[in-house]
Amino acid sequence: MAEIKDPENTVLMELKGGTVTIELLPDVAPKHVARMKELVRAGAYDNVVFHRVIEGFMAQTGDVQHGCTSGDFSLSRAGTGSSDMPDVEAEFSKLPHARGSIGAARSANPNSANSQFFINFSDNDFLNGQYTVYGQVTSGMEHVDAITRGEPPADPDCMISMKVAADA
Repeated sequence: MAEIKDPENTVLMELKGGTVTIELLPDVAPKHVARMKELVRAGAYDNVVFHRVIEGFMAQTGDVQHGCTSGDFSLSRAGTGSSDMPDVEAEFSKLPHARGSIGAARSANPNSANSQFFINFSDNDFLNGQYTVYGQVTSGMEHVDAITRGEPPADPDCMISMKVAADA
């Protein structure tokens, strides 16, 4: 695991293969970082599936409304929901959508990000300036690379848990 420089702005995502360490970027996208930490601390991301995973592109997750495998889970609805909090305004920056970067998923409205996010498998420069980048995988990218592909995957992987490093 990579050295954790700022435990308050680092999240630990537990996948079936191991731990993914994500350094959040509060200086770049403070509202998106605050939202992710709020949802992580509430346990909202625990057992949420990766509902859209495209080879060579990205793995999308974070539908805390319809993507949790507990309760009345329906894979066909995963990816259509959000949290019960208001949407987050875009915080575009000059940071590239590089391999391992965390981007805010949204609808066609740039200010519609909420709980969903994606992890880039490769450098996706065509996304630059159009989606908010607010984190970077610093270790465990091999576990992200192993996530089952599909839109949606027939048997999706999920985030077993997410914790803010300061709380772990």
